[in-house]
Amino acid sequence: MSTLFDPFDLAGLTLANRIVMAPLTRNRSPRAVPPPITATYYAQRASAGLLITEATAISHQGQGYADVPGLYTAEALTGWRAVTDAVHARGGKIVVQLWHVGRVSHTLLQPGGQAPVAPSAIQAKAKTYLINADGSGSFTATSHPRALSIDELPGIVEDYRRAARAAIDAGFDGVEIHAANGYLIDQFLRSGSNQRTDAYGGAIENRARFLFEVVAAITAEIGAARTGIRLSPVTPANDSVDTEPQPLFEHVAQGLAAYGLSYVHIIEGATGGPRDYQQGDTPFDYAAFKQAYRQAGGLGAWMVNNGYDKDQAAQAVASGAADLVAFGKSFISNPDLVERLRQGAGLNASDSSTYYGGGAHGYIDYPTLGG
Repeated sequence: MSTLFDPFDLAGLTLANRIVMAPLTRNRSPRAVPPPITATYYAQRASAGLLITEATAISHQGQGYADVPGLYTAEALTGWRAVTDAVHARGGKIVVQLWHVGRVSHTLLQPGGQAPVAPSAIQAKAKTYLINADGSGSFTATSHPRALSIDELPGIVEDYRRAARAAIDAGFDGVEIHAANGYLIDQFLRSGSNQRTDAYGGAIENRARFLFEVVAAITAEIGAARTGIRLSPVTPANDSVDTEPQPLFEHVAQGLAAYGLSYVHIIEGATGGPRDYQQGDTPFDYAAFKQAYRQAGGLGAWMVNNGYDKDQAAQAVASGAADLVAFGKSFISNPDLVERLRQGAGLNASDSSTYYGGGAHGYIDYPTLGG
């Protein structure tokens, strides 16, 4: 029977344990460049079996929040190289989450002050994070987006491919495609944000087309063994809505099975909220979702996420329901979370006022056991 602390073979990448640090946006990368303290932050948490970085924009157009990192400038790649070197020096493994926010952005964050882009010109009932003139940060409503033309989509797919290659060149062990939480790929999937009438809208097969094109481009560029994906079948995050998520995501699971991905990362329920949250008339059947993937030949590791404590995580791994379990906010205030879970030690309380923006305080100054 497997435990959380057993090593795991992730498509040829040996993980020290089955505990994963989930992506956590921290807004500490001015000009989209990770500063030196980012290397310290991730190195402190390198005892996790796998680190998944904060969401990282594939292009300037893909940016949606102030001071989040990118993968599209030489300076950013230099910053990320310092991170990957620091993590590897501690024996850790790290992948970067590839991000295009789509409509969850603001004109102040877009090239030339242009409108954000989306499958359809529907404004998200969501907020983004901006830096004020006095240097403070605040959340504000997203801007109204424009609909992407069909001729623009190959260019965005190319941005994903280019970013994946840049990530490997910067020393990452792989990438995670962010297809969750109401961002661009998820916007194409959902009927609430996709009202197109062309080959990328309407039927489920059409709404999933963009996702599969991105997956195909990235796996062709860096290999399927270094490519994972994150999905959130029922989350309402960033105004993500679909009244029939079960057939939609079972179709997605079946399609993904053909690509040989290293892992599939599932947010169960509402992101950062109730695990039993549902959209549509019936609860989402996660077992059937996983079965659809396996029956279609999908061999990637199954990673679960959202509010797992130690006992729930241990049970998920022991039962075979999951291969890996991702922990989020508890990693913010507990850089040595793996050891604390191993010993059954108490956890540091986190200071939520330091989650977004700032410097070292609330970022790299949380104590470790005996420290």
